[in-house]
Amino acid sequence: MSLTRSHARLPATVEIEVFDEFGEPRRQAIAAERALTLYLNRREIVTLMTLGDDPEALVVGYLRNQGLLTSCDDLMAVHVDWEVEAAAVLTRHLPENLEERLGQRTVTTGCGQGTVFGRLLDAVPRRRLAETPLRQSTLYALLETLGEHNQTYRSAGAVHGCALCQQAQVLDFVEDVGRHNAVDTLAGRQWLAEAESGRADIFYTTGRLTSEMVLKVAQMGIGVLVSRSGVTQKGVELAARFGVMLIARAKGRHFQAIHSGGRLVLDAVPQRRPGDRAANRRG
Repeated sequence: MSLTRSHARLPATVEIEVFDEFGEPRRQAIAAERALTLYLNRREIVTLMTLGDDPEALVVGYLRNQGLLTSCDDLMAVHVDWEVEAAAVLTRHLPENLEERLGQRTVTTGCGQGTVFGRLLDAVPRRRLAETPLRQSTLYALLETLGEHNQTYRSAGAVHGCALCQQAQVLDFVEDVGRHNAVDTLAGRQWLAEAESGRADIFYTTGRLTSEMVLKVAQMGIGVLVSRSGVTQKGVELAARFGVMLIARAKGRHFQAIHSGGRLVLDAVPQRRPGDRAANRRG
């Protein structure tokens, strides 16, 4: 039986009327924020707040990253109905310990308070990830390329972006109201075959490098995680465990590499200027 889908996408932004500092009215694009309640085989799982731009990939990726869906072959149907703000996912199999997993919730540091169900660490592969090398010049080229992809942020702000990359090439880019939604959508697209994501060796996010982000990227089999923001202690600990190289505070020519070992090739060291070290610390 082939997978059936509803393809129920909505615009990522809406327009409202605002008054500027001169008291003049104008139209302004703002990020959409919609509630979407996810049902797995008629069992209510969670309500997600999302732009609604790619809801089917979002819910599939969410289930995948939570360990509630272990194979894309189990998917039978994914239907989104915005009139009732619900997404129904039908699968052939459910985890044997579904009720136990749903009873164990950890509220994460994700934007909008993400939730991790059960012992997510148990779902991550025990083997270390491939130690993908990264050239400094490639990182700089990737950061420049990524600046062309944050369309919703440029027009409306209030969103995070995530990208699957192969060296300096951006394979797929997603924006949503939370970084956890964006990474889940990319994970869902991997399974729904909407992106050339099998070639990805770098993951980029605009959000913090927390334990949740490291876990999800490790599940996707990607060994380099880049962000323009900082890291958390647990994120650093898990990155060491799974062999993920973290590139934090990556803006312009600045960055902070963590667990890089011999994987980071410094082939484009910029000329040091007064104040560079302090600026990099503040990020």
